[in-house]
Amino acid sequence: MQTFAVVDLETTGHTPSKGDKIIEIGIVVLQNGTVVKEFSSLVNPGITIPPFITNLTGIRDEDVEDAPVFPDIVDEVITCFADAYVVAHNVPFDLGFLNYEIQTAGRKALQQPVLDTVELARILLPQAPGFKLGQLSEYLSLRHADPHRALSDADVTAKLLLCLFARLELLPLETLTQLQSLETRLKSDLFAILQAYMDAAAFTEQEREDLEIFRGIALKQIPDREASEEQPLPAYADFLDLIYEQGGKLSDFMAGYEKRPGQREMSETVFDAFESKQHALIEAETGTGKSMAYLLPAIYQSLAKGQRVVISTHLTQLQSQLLEKEIPLLQAMVELPFQAALIKGKQHYISLSKFEKEIFSEQQDNYDITLTKAILLVWLTETDTGDIDEVQLPSSGKNFFRSISTESEGYLDPRSPWFSRSFYQRVRNKVQHANLVITNHSLFCTDLTSDFQLLPSYKMAIIDEAHHLEATAAKHFGLKLDYVGIQHLFNRIGTTDPGDWFHRALAASEEIPEASGNWDDLWQQSKVEADELFRYVFHYVLEQNRRNTALNDIGRMQFRFDKDNEDTKSWNAIKEMAGRLSFLIRDLIHILSQIKKAEGGTETGSQATDLMDEVQSFIELLQNLIDELEHFFFSADPNQVKWAEIEAHGAKNAVYLYSEPVEVASALFEDLFSKKDSIVLTSATLSMNKSFNYIRERLGLPSETTIEKKIQSPYQYDQQVQLMVPNDFPDMKYGNPEAYILAVCEAVYSLAEISEGRMLVLFTSYDMLRKAHQVLKELTEEKDFILIAQGISSGSRARLKKNFQAFERSILLGTSSFWEGVDIPGSDLSSLVIVRLPFQPPDHPVYQAKSAQLKETGKNPFMELALPNAVIRFKQGFGRLIRSSTDRGIVMICDERIVKARYGKYFTDSIPEVPITYDSTSKIIEKAEAWL
Repeated sequence: MQTFAVVDLETTGHTPSKGDKIIEIGIVVLQNGTVVKEFSSLVNPGITIPPFITNLTGIRDEDVEDAPVFPDIVDEVITCFADAYVVAHNVPFDLGFLNYEIQTAGRKALQQPVLDTVELARILLPQAPGFKLGQLSEYLSLRHADPHRALSDADVTAKLLLCLFARLELLPLETLTQLQSLETRLKSDLFAILQAYMDAAAFTEQEREDLEIFRGIALKQIPDREASEEQPLPAYADFLDLIYEQGGKLSDFMAGYEKRPGQREMSETVFDAFESKQHALIEAETGTGKSMAYLLPAIYQSLAKGQRVVISTHLTQLQSQLLEKEIPLLQAMVELPFQAALIKGKQHYISLSKFEKEIFSEQQDNYDITLTKAILLVWLTETDTGDIDEVQLPSSGKNFFRSISTESEGYLDPRSPWFSRSFYQRVRNKVQHANLVITNHSLFCTDLTSDFQLLPSYKMAIIDEAHHLEATAAKHFGLKLDYVGIQHLFNRIGTTDPGDWFHRALAASEEIPEASGNWDDLWQQSKVEADELFRYVFHYVLEQNRRNTALNDIGRMQFRFDKDNEDTKSWNAIKEMAGRLSFLIRDLIHILSQIKKAEGGTETGSQATDLMDEVQSFIELLQNLIDELEHFFFSADPNQVKWAEIEAHGAKNAVYLYSEPVEVASALFEDLFSKKDSIVLTSATLSMNKSFNYIRERLGLPSETTIEKKIQSPYQYDQQVQLMVPNDFPDMKYGNPEAYILAVCEAVYSLAEISEGRMLVLFTSYDMLRKAHQVLKELTEEKDFILIAQGISSGSRARLKKNFQAFERSILLGTSSFWEGVDIPGSDLSSLVIVRLPFQPPDHPVYQAKSAQLKETGKNPFMELALPNAVIRFKQGFGRLIRSSTDRGIVMICDERIVKARYGKYFTDSIPEVPITYDSTSKIIEKAEAWL
């Protein structure tokens, strides 16, 4: 009979050795899936409970004043664990803390086997949205009565454990066996538990019909695509009536549906563009419902003309929304059979061929890679797509996945046993038959620039979030090179292990017996030379930047390469080093080419084919590296801007080299707009000063064949928003940034007190955000505000947003990516502060190069480039506040230029009409308090 003692602790902090103490303990004992015992007690820690812990748990000093100290309950606690597995959600923390207190009380530490439900959930619930206890209880619909109280947390952890055991019971014998082979390097003592489930699986006759076992790996069976019957289409106007008009499908399928005239107007504009074979620029303001508005004409056009339509988005979040929400809704509403498929780059899909080699290899992996393998084994029994974005991998696991992604497998021979089961080949086949092909701007632009066709052929496309197209295209028409990427490539191609791919391939060639020694020497020399090259570039950039310490928005120092700084002794030394590295790489290619000629050697059949494919793949990667070194250090192209970024306080070889075309308009016209019948570009932020001229010229759209349309928002901005501009801040122009930041922070703090936090503060530079965070930390120290800052608080953008929404009285500081794509609807956000108008730093390399080009043609760089960019960025930031018809709030702009400067009206005219107050900070705060 197995017994599991599930424990949860509430503590004053994380480190018992530094004086942190238990303030509450909860234990739930399970036998045969039934709760047989519960134990719960508050514990007097003998120290003050920090305010953050009280805020989190609700436990105050007075609550524990009369509670027992831990030594008084230690024996009763130990009794709960007799002959039981110790189970906790993050067992190293709870058991470590508990054993510290047990030993301090003079008793022996617990030595039982352990189960960590965080680890088990990551393995057995690979597609869960998160692995905190609250997230898992919501995902599994487990009742969590009192989060962050010990007994309630222990109780829900016990329920979670039973759910995880139920998942284990569903796994096939092969997967259980492979998990058992990884068990010794996991935290949880799973061997005996897995053995019991393996014994049960071996003796059961029932096999899961939704799985297949192929070459020892369990995979989910993917059903064949069903052919759909064609149905007659109504006229397009009747089709829209069916959806949009009162009593139509949208009102049937969407609770609380309100008719939005702009939505139908956009659907008609997109269809007109398709029918007339014109391009279109459509600015659809917040609340239009643009996704639905462009999907309807896309579906209709595809069904009517038998042509696929490509839809490209910038954010994966929008792709998920389209696939999981909008398209299923449309499939239910329109009652017309259509297919939609998503395709991403090869790096997103697992290579089963590569994974097979890894899972059956004898190598000893570190913890993260072992955990990743376990996660992937279970995920393969669930996934239809093989898209790794479905899973949250541990940090080192992401690097491991790169080595087993479809991108890493190179060319997969159709004769390979895995070819018919390749997820990437499946998705390519699926998109060939789809009416709508959903992709991202990155793959869309890669398809334009690649020698190989990545997307199926198309004549019509919709580019959503189109204000990102220029920047994405510039990246794909340019290059990026960094030290980490080069070393990753070298580590993949070379090792001194006699059993590795190279030495097995080398056995194929008797003509170059000395190659093994040469290869190892050349490989080591190449690694050293690359390291020295990037260290030298690092010091060169640092030296050139002594007088200019401007940082980009993630804190890196930037430096543009141009003729003036390339004719120096230091630059010539860098070129010499880059030349030496290129020659070493050529020698590596020469050896690989000789091996390739031998074709097979001691390996036979598919093994020989795989080896030679790998050799060819590495020859191509190394040649690409030579081309990139040539581009960055030896070629001169006036149409390309090249620059370096360094992490000044990071590793001395942490250098990132970038190259982009100064303009992409001609390339986009030639490769996209001149070749396709109709490209529709849409976004909430495309126009400047009520004109599309800027975006049209930047993207190379022909004016004579481009429809332009602005769709108004249905929201009542004049009643939902107050825009306020303080007139008493110190002027940044006169070299007093500290006084300016202090004034910003005092205004932020005063407004936050009125709005109870619920505030987003947008910065244009990471440096200013960091300084403001220090000041705000002091100002809010004695108050119970939760301060969350991008780049300072740990976690992704999505994680910071969730934390912001989870806490009362929270203030979120963001830069760069927080200016757009962050939706915080409702009362979670009631005030937005824009610290500076979002002009791009004038010393940014791309801006410098574009400015120089505009000056040469007699144009004004400020009016033609800096101002339009800033206005579009400003519109994105402003759009963070109002996300529904019931939202209301205050926008504070801490930059008088919006009122005082001649160009200020370009900003205020770019947003919906709202009341503007220009007054002293104290008067503004008074008005804000009255209005909120």
